[in-house]
Amino acid sequence: MSATVPAAFAESVARHAARTAVVGEDGVSLSYAELDARRIEAARALLALGVQHGDRIAIWAPNGVEWIVAGLAIHTLGAVLVPVNTRMKGQEAAYILERSGARVLFCAGRFLNQHFPSVLGAHRPAILEHIVVIGEAQADDFTWPAFVARASACGVDAVTEASTRVRPDDRMDILFTSGTTGHPKGVVTNHTQNLRVIAAWSAAVGLNPDDRYLVVNPFFHSFGYKVGWLAGLLAGLTVLPHAVFDAAAILQRIQRDRISVLPGPPTLLISLLNDPARAHTDLSSLRATITGAAAIAPSLIERTRAELGFKVVLTGYGLTETCGVVSLCDANDDAETIALTSGKAIPGIELRSVDGDNRPLGPGESGEIVVRGYNVMQGYLDDEAATFDAIDADGWLHTGDVGHLDERGYVRITDRLKDLYISGGFNCYPAEIERIMAAHPAIAQVAVVGIPDERMGEVGKAYVLLRPGQSLDEKTLIAWCREQMANYKVPRQIAFVDALPTNPSGKVMKYQLRKP
Repeated sequence: MSATVPAAFAESVARHAARTAVVGEDGVSLSYAELDARRIEAARALLALGVQHGDRIAIWAPNGVEWIVAGLAIHTLGAVLVPVNTRMKGQEAAYILERSGARVLFCAGRFLNQHFPSVLGAHRPAILEHIVVIGEAQADDFTWPAFVARASACGVDAVTEASTRVRPDDRMDILFTSGTTGHPKGVVTNHTQNLRVIAAWSAAVGLNPDDRYLVVNPFFHSFGYKVGWLAGLLAGLTVLPHAVFDAAAILQRIQRDRISVLPGPPTLLISLLNDPARAHTDLSSLRATITGAAAIAPSLIERTRAELGFKVVLTGYGLTETCGVVSLCDANDDAETIALTSGKAIPGIELRSVDGDNRPLGPGESGEIVVRGYNVMQGYLDDEAATFDAIDADGWLHTGDVGHLDERGYVRITDRLKDLYISGGFNCYPAEIERIMAAHPAIAQVAVVGIPDERMGEVGKAYVLLRPGQSLDEKTLIAWCREQMANYKVPRQIAFVDALPTNPSGKVMKYQLRKP
């Protein structure tokens, strides 16, 4: 297996040149040879903009063919890919662009009823030199076609030379994950560790060149990017990006495009199962899915097999800090194992539960889950203190998740040391949401917790203490939150309280807020 993305993709192109690599939602289809030509063209254009090895290049756009082309071009030059969540508002995106030092941004034009360059607007960091607009652009935007036209200023040989200089331990990407401080942290990983993780995941799912992989998981997330389109292309199959989750549209694509691989959070599976159109949709092409990121009932696994027709149904566990994957179930595991555990560590990775003194616990004994191996991040970007807090002296990554391993080594996540909750597959960090909400002029104090939700797994509930003389209602505050933060972070319930429960040191006791 090649140890860099450009080398691995070159091997895939050599093996599958005439096969279909990607099919866009608009029906545009590219063979592996054609996708390779687009990759080289985009890399030439980046060189013409002055991009060099190690430069950070961001992408803030929905799933699509151009996202893949740009991503491959960035990897080809040994630049560092920085995905940005499309649900973020201008201030949130600007923080990531500033923190990462991104010189170029590939950006959606009009998406989700907003013009993304305008949303960034006044928040644009000074270091950001170019914004390349993908899709519906405005008159003064630097468009994708205009960007590609810059390729004429740079020869193919320069791309080839840059590609050969990419090393296995070069930074491949920086994915930002929020934390208890309320500000996102940049997770740095390299080429070789990501490729090893992708290979392990692809083997578990059984990816093969005959598969047609519908990638609904967003490309800004490891699930949609690393074990999404990149895993698909390295396996030689056909990748079909899908920009916006809509159960009816997905059912139509399954039937029309003969989709065989469709991973996603439990929300996706539940939505497909509950959609009335499922009864008269041909789902016979479906072969494999993998889910996780929320509690799952064994009945959902059984229904996914029986009613959606998946032959392979897996669950897994991972973090951004582990290139997206730690553990996976086996295709032959029973429904209870798949639903109630997150599988066993992928090959070459150690997994254990430890007590408060960092001592290993036995089967069934609950403690913090820690991980050690090639998948553990290089560290948090320019943050030695946070890296030191996360990875101990023996190389164990402390996940902040609580759980236990059984006699087989299968892990079950039961709780979280941190306050993180997962809504529809997205990590939500209360400290970040609280920091944004605290800026509201009527709010004196706010505490956010995750509460169970049948469809989303969990949603946020905010307990709000108002400033003296101020008034606010739930509907108005939720609407304000939607303007300030990504939609998945917006609390779905607001409770106005006279006081928040605190301990003697003044810290809010969130376990009391979580009580029914």
